[in-house]
Amino acid sequence: MVIVIIFILGALFSTGLAISGMINPNKVIGFLDIFGEWDPALAFVMAGGVMLNFVLFKFILKRNNPVLTSDFSVPSNKNIDKRLVIGSAMFGIGWGIGGVCPGPGLANLFLFDPKAIVFVVFMLIGMFLFNKLNKA
Repeated sequence: MVIVIIFILGALFSTGLAISGMINPNKVIGFLDIFGEWDPALAFVMAGGVMLNFVLFKFILKRNNPVLTSDFSVPSNKNIDKRLVIGSAMFGIGWGIGGVCPGPGLANLFLFDPKAIVFVVFMLIGMFLFNKLNKA
């Protein structure tokens, strides 16, 4: 039953991405084009997500445990180190070049867009390589 609920929540997230236009790489590239025809749509989507998270996070963490699992998985590491900065920069550069991050990339799979398929394949290869190299 938990898998079904997770699928429904993922579908809801994907639907939100589609409605907001964030599965369109041109919207993201338009947001990053601050010296051209800047498109502020992504800023509004992010602001809505941040505000909702800011309000609800306090209430959610007051619960003894989450609804679908036994405990909260909140990161305890608050250090900003070289790996975090380099990884964040690589993510941002990839997002800026391709105009797609993992959520919209997965949502675009349902459009059978060859670019989305290539993106997701290489994203999975990157995740696999990270897991292999991180154990060393």
